[in-house]
Amino acid sequence: MPSDPRLFQASVVHTETVSPSFQRVTIAGPELAEFEWLGRDHWFRLFLPPEPGAALRLPSVKGRAWYRSYLLIPAAERPHCSNYTVAAFRPAADGGELDIDVVLHWHDGELGGAVAKWAVGAQVGSPVGFLDQGVIFDPPEDAAEIYVACDETGLPAVRGILRDLPADAVGRAFLEVPSEEDAGAIAAPDGVRVEWLVRNGSGRPAGQFALAELQQVAPRPDAYAFVVGESSLATGGRKALKKAGLAASRISFTGYWKA
Repeated sequence: MPSDPRLFQASVVHTETVSPSFQRVTIAGPELAEFEWLGRDHWFRLFLPPEPGAALRLPSVKGRAWYRSYLLIPAAERPHCSNYTVAAFRPAADGGELDIDVVLHWHDGELGGAVAKWAVGAQVGSPVGFLDQGVIFDPPEDAAEIYVACDETGLPAVRGILRDLPADAVGRAFLEVPSEEDAGAIAAPDGVRVEWLVRNGSGRPAGQFALAELQQVAPRPDAYAFVVGESSLATGGRKALKKAGLAASRISFTGYWKA
């Protein structure tokens, strides 16, 4: 995480559905010329207007402190805040473009979640803000093999990690998604075996297919693991890897949401 995080302002330039479970929103603006993209699972805090068409009022940021300022914004004007990964970044002399892949959760035919609704209906020119937070994926220099696992909410992070691994990296990746249409070509080193796990209306909770795979692995003591997604996948994956002999210090895990 940067010691002095930068808060950027940008606006929507495009939105498109890339699969049944993902909407990609592209934002751009002159301030992005100063954004230092680190690749991998580079993440940020996304700020959106409290409702479509409303003004975007952002908190002040001093060092790493921002949350108190955020809470001091009157509730009716306070922006929505969520954590997201940079899916891709294209720098340019006059700014740059940044892609955000937003998961679409459907409940009885209704789209849930403020960011998902924003992503689907985002209007060109709509303002956004994002606070740079750096990367979490941080393998030790002696990591001999890599294990990554996620559900759909962690897929943008894991996709970036696999893309940016060294060409000689070895390991396994367990990527769980709701439907076959959400799976597809993904960049990864030849030595990393990528396994798509599709729930396909099975009725099983998100993350349980990936967790089952993690419970079967036998990592080397000098491996490194990164597990993100639904809370039970993150905590259960960590527990399984520790039971298999991997030190807690060599496991990064984050629960993005709770079922």
